[in-house]
Amino acid sequence: MAFEIRYPSIQVPLILLTLSLLGCDRGPTEKDGVYKAEVGEIPAYPQRPGDPDRGYDALLNRSVVTCGLPYNAYLKTREAAQDAGPQFPGRTGRNAGLPYMLTSHVAASGVEIVTSNCLACHASTFNGELVMGLGNAFLDLTIDPLIGIEASAALVEDGPEATQWRRWADRIGAIADYMMTDTVGVNSANNLTLALMAHRDPETLAWSDTPLIEPPPQAPLPVSVPPWWNMGKKHAMFYNGEGRGDHVRYMILASTTCTDSVEEAAEIDAWFVDVRAYLASLQPPDYPFAIDRALAERGGAVFEKTCKECHGTYGEEPTYPNRVIALGKVETDPELARKGFSDADRFLKWFGSSFYGELSQAAPALGYVAPPLDGVWATAPYLHNGSVPTLAALLDSRSRPTFWRFDREGDARPAYDEVGLGWTYRTLDNGKAGAMSWEERNHIYDTGLPGYGNRGHTFGDDLTESERLALLEYLKTL
Repeated sequence: MAFEIRYPSIQVPLILLTLSLLGCDRGPTEKDGVYKAEVGEIPAYPQRPGDPDRGYDALLNRSVVTCGLPYNAYLKTREAAQDAGPQFPGRTGRNAGLPYMLTSHVAASGVEIVTSNCLACHASTFNGELVMGLGNAFLDLTIDPLIGIEASAALVEDGPEATQWRRWADRIGAIADYMMTDTVGVNSANNLTLALMAHRDPETLAWSDTPLIEPPPQAPLPVSVPPWWNMGKKHAMFYNGEGRGDHVRYMILASTTCTDSVEEAAEIDAWFVDVRAYLASLQPPDYPFAIDRALAERGGAVFEKTCKECHGTYGEEPTYPNRVIALGKVETDPELARKGFSDADRFLKWFGSSFYGELSQAAPALGYVAPPLDGVWATAPYLHNGSVPTLAALLDSRSRPTFWRFDREGDARPAYDEVGLGWTYRTLDNGKAGAMSWEERNHIYDTGLPGYGNRGHTFGDDLTESERLALLEYLKTL
């Protein structure tokens, strides 16, 4: 939940700015119920133990979102008539016949519903295989979700099913304007979570049809979904160092779509401890193509010289520093970190006084965490906002496109670039953007939009071309 708020920047006190630029670690500090942190090392916090096997089963067959489309209405949709597509082993009962990103659930009303689950954002295919924990870089959140929801009303029977549908439609209606992105592939989960907070009493979690605090701006800042398999290494969950303490309480914030009481939230929390244990056990996939081992070995030496200070070391005895890097050092698009640090106090207070904040601290910092690089070759596009299409472009800022789109036809996945390490893309001239249809424009990544910038992380610019190629080969081995 890295906060995506757009307001004019406030002045940072000189001493705070100085400490931030130096990278000093003073730990989270509290003022008026709001915890914030300095850049530098993120301390570890013990996580509640859970059963990974039970967690895997729960992840596939349960959902934290407990309202949705009645199952009888789902059966009448076009999607229900199609093949469910690839599946993870272990889907049971009704779920075995649903797409992997949908889950059957019997609501408290007794109505069976179909609802989205975590895998809509946190699973994707690579090289024809469904990969658990790989962020979905092709999810389309540019479309108004109310179009489909309102169309489904005609499929719902009167009575309890209609009541259940209306509850779901009203909740999505309250957050729809806060979840639509400018570009296919980036994610707005952070902003829609803030919108849900605005409609809930933090102490009781009771829903209010009108906001209780000022909602976030309707234009979400873009976020690239990080891989789940790094959860076992990370002390904080989000790009700006936010999400410290107990990770589960942050992970289940999506439940605020439909969770109307602390008792219901506690029930979800109890089984999600197992899910977190499973996520911490995940390992990255192996690179599926050929690797030049001699070149990769030379690249390992380049990595030791250029990258390990922030991203750690890999091999039999890996290390990871868990460090927030100051904006003045990393120089990537600052909007996400600035807004989460300076302009989100009302949401930080909400979290701190809620059930979710009992075991956790928000504690955002004025910088970005240098992430673990396990499986980094699979996680394009790059940076916290997904603004850089390949690792080759990440290591040479001069080659980054200003306007680009994935090189694909329709819904087909683009080919994987085994040289540049990322999905193939097209560099575009934006001169004709005004004449484009919305369907064409929303597939273009425009790095000139607020929060969409592709600058910074220039640490590879001074490498020679041969060093850069060797480093890319080494990254295939992680």
